[in-house]
Amino acid sequence: MRLVVTGGGTGGHLFPGIAVACGMRDRLPGTTILFIGTSRQVDRIGLEGLGFRQAVIRSSGLKGMGTFARLRALAQLPLAVFQAARILGRFRPDLVLGVGGYVTGPVLLAAKLRGTQVCIHEQNSVPGLANRLAGRIADRIFISLPCGPSFPGARTRLTGNPVRGEILAAADRRRPRPSDRPPTLLVLGGSQGAHMVNSLVVAAVERMVADGGRLRVIHQTGRRDLDMVRRAYAKLELQAETADFFRDMASVYLQADLVVSRAGATTLAELAVMGLPVLLIPYPHAADNHQERNGRWYAEGGGAVLLQESLLNGNILAEEITTLLYNDQNLQVMGSRMRTLARPEATERIIDQCLELVQTRGR
Repeated sequence: MRLVVTGGGTGGHLFPGIAVACGMRDRLPGTTILFIGTSRQVDRIGLEGLGFRQAVIRSSGLKGMGTFARLRALAQLPLAVFQAARILGRFRPDLVLGVGGYVTGPVLLAAKLRGTQVCIHEQNSVPGLANRLAGRIADRIFISLPCGPSFPGARTRLTGNPVRGEILAAADRRRPRPSDRPPTLLVLGGSQGAHMVNSLVVAAVERMVADGGRLRVIHQTGRRDLDMVRRAYAKLELQAETADFFRDMASVYLQADLVVSRAGATTLAELAVMGLPVLLIPYPHAADNHQERNGRWYAEGGGAVLLQESLLNGNILAEEITTLLYNDQNLQVMGSRMRTLARPEATERIIDQCLELVQTRGR
């Protein structure tokens, strides 16, 4: 089996692709895998040490860009398709899986022109532009949540969002917090960071400490705010672990009692598998407001509380955190409900569908 996974630029796109690639290699040990993605740091760090081949093509996004940037992106498209076709010609894949992001478009188009089977995976409740276009040519379309606008029904499968194997394994090791340890708040702004979330949480923690609250914080800040957050926690003499990006998320999740997070689909899928209750602050400028729609799915299921960034300040967020963090019964109920929303079999479902496509083409 020769598999190409294309996409990336954010952890939300990259990590489901990694989960499927690792699962395929476990299922068929002779599988050779090539990632075609971006040159961003999250791609380099996320793929480091996994043993996959990697390639990068020059491509730019269209949505949310100004007129000049769109014209430049369109001008790059023929070259990007040519680059992708040359890479695919050398690798000779049996199947190409797109996991989202602007880099996928040229690769999927080049694959289709070569007659290669093409699949896509959409993580969010609102399909991104790249996947909406790719859905017109894809042989199979995998979705994590019911989404709209909808894809063609005959080619669409509700699979859930693939979660990395180490996180699935960690979910089985999760245990109640020892009574002698202060509760741990995990803060996730996404792999790129989130300045407003960072600022709100720091202000909230300052208020909680001033009110005598005992807690430990693990905070993924992104590169921009790392020093600011570290200085704030040091001034409070707070037990805190901060980093711009955590590579070993399984161990981080195992330490958490409550999470404050943006509402990216892949993060939500991981939190659901772990059974972690979460206060969600959707990014208000996300394309088509997809983060709020993602978050609403989990909030309606009882595993999350959905908060509007525009209505928050440090005091309000401190009250929301305090209400849950120091109430073990509420945490347990929310965590249990969160876990019922998980789809831990998502990776295997996607692999089954991919192999069925390849076998059908072989026959």
